[in-house]
Parts: sequence; C-alpha cells; structure tokens
Amino acid sequence: MLQPSDSQKSQSSSNQSFAPPRAVAVPVEQATIGRSLVVKGEISGSESLYIDGKVEGTVTLTDSRVTIGRNGSVAANISAREVVILGKVHGNIQVTDRLDIRSEGSLTGDVITQRISVEDGAILKGSVQVRAVEHKNAQSQAKPASQAVTEQPKAAAAVAGV
Repeated sequence: MLQPSDSQKSQSSSNQSFAPPRAVAVPVEQATIGRSLVVKGEISGSESLYIDGKVEGTVTLTDSRVTIGRNGSVAANISAREVVILGKVHGNIQVTDRLDIRSEGSLTGDVITQRISVEDGAILKGSVQVRAVEHKNAQSQAKPASQAVTEQPKAAAAVAGV
C-alpha cells in the first residue's frame, strides 16, 4: 500500500510542477464560427477568430488575426491586426499589419493596411490605401519636434536680446 501512495504523491507533485508553467505561458487562442453558424451583430475581443460560417455586422479584433475560411461569408466592416481571406467578404477592412487575399478569396470593399498580398485568382473590388510602417514612428517623433520648435524661438529671442 505504500507504493501506490508514493506513486500518487509523485503524480500529484508532478502535476503541481506543470501547473505554474501553463498559467505563465500565453496560450494561442482562436475562436471559430463554424460552417452552419450565422452571426448578426458586433463581434469584438482579444483573440484570433476563424470564420467559416456567415457573419453580418462589424468585427473588431484590433490586436488579433481574423481568418475567413473557404466557406466563410462576411458582410461586415473588419478592423484587426491581420486579415486572411479565403472566402467572401463584403465590407471595408482596416488592418494595422497585413491583409492577405488568397486565390479562392473575394473582397468587395475599401482597404487600409500597411502590407497587402493578393494571390493570382483572388478578387479585389475597391480602393486600397497602403500606409507606410513609419507612419506610427512619424507621430511619435512629431511631439519632440514640436517641443524643439517652441524652444527655438526662445533661443532666438535670447540671441536677439544680447
């Protein structure tokens, strides 16, 4: 009887040693809207989303990836970090990183992105605005530049006063 309890202790201690790394590690989570599901309304959150069903409304996942599967049909404006289109999308897309339209994919709507990839056979109807990656850096540099501008007149006034 001592042997089973020793093995149980080692199992429970080994389970305890594995529990903290699971809690510390950030799991890669992805929600799925299946083929037979229809969603109408607003979708928002902080995990990636795979859409293989039908969605109407808005999709806002600013720090995540949205993938529209081959069976997916989306009539919505999408705002995300990254969007991959294998199915059909009717709506405007605003992406902070990359839009990828695969050969089976179809997009009807306007796009704002930093990077875009459109494979042969894909359909894209609408306008595309590609913003430079430095766009964020230019905004962060604008603040120090404005401070420097306010300091220059003071320096010029001091020189003029001398």
